[in-house]
Amino acid sequence: MADASLYDRGMATRRAVLGDNHVDGATARMSEFDHDFQSFITEGAWGSVWSRPGISRRERSMITLALLAALGHDEELAMHVRATANTGASPEDIKEALLHVAVYAGVPAANRAFRIAREQLEKRQEAAQ
Repeated sequence: MADASLYDRGMATRRAVLGDNHVDGATARMSEFDHDFQSFITEGAWGSVWSRPGISRRERSMITLALLAALGHDEELAMHVRATANTGASPEDIKEALLHVAVYAGVPAANRAFRIAREQLEKRQEAAQ
């Protein structure tokens, strides 16, 4: 681990955004093989980028959703749709981000992303009942 404070800040942000259950699961599944990769994600994505001032977690969440949808990273997209419960991005925000995907990355990418987002939001609603 190169920077303990960066790792600690990243882990705090990662937990705040993705939730303790997700992070605890990822940590439990971590092996010697992917330990360095997990540290890199925690320090780089969560400690450096997601922890920066300047834009809100809600805005970062919307940007992340659009990028993941455009790139076709379905599992990560589903995870980040679930994370909107913690970032403050509303279903309306998700819809607006995915409409941008349709224009700038193509209708098929947005179509797939809308399906994934709808499924995740429906699961959230069912769990709340």
